[in-house]
Amino acid sequence: MPTISMFYGIIIYLYFFDDERHKTPHIHARYQGADASFSMIDGSLLAGEIHPGKAKLVQAWIEIHRDALLADWELAINGEKPYPIEPLR
Repeated sequence: MPTISMFYGIIIYLYFFDDERHKTPHIHARYQGADASFSMIDGSLLAGEIHPGKAKLVQAWIEIHRDALLADWELAINGEKPYPIEPLR
């Protein structure tokens, strides 16, 4: 479960070989013990819960870094280590 970014107390990570459950490219976000999965395609919440304000930050970050996220997704589902992605500033 590599961490690919951290910003405003949010940890963003990918699981290796994680293409079965949601059937779409997605990231996992953790904030103060809450966990949520977000689509890389449109930023929609797929599962879990996270503070609404933090969810909006994650969705904005996905919008900015979609191409890099999709490249990291391909690495992760093939068991390769994804690259870090710039945090939201």
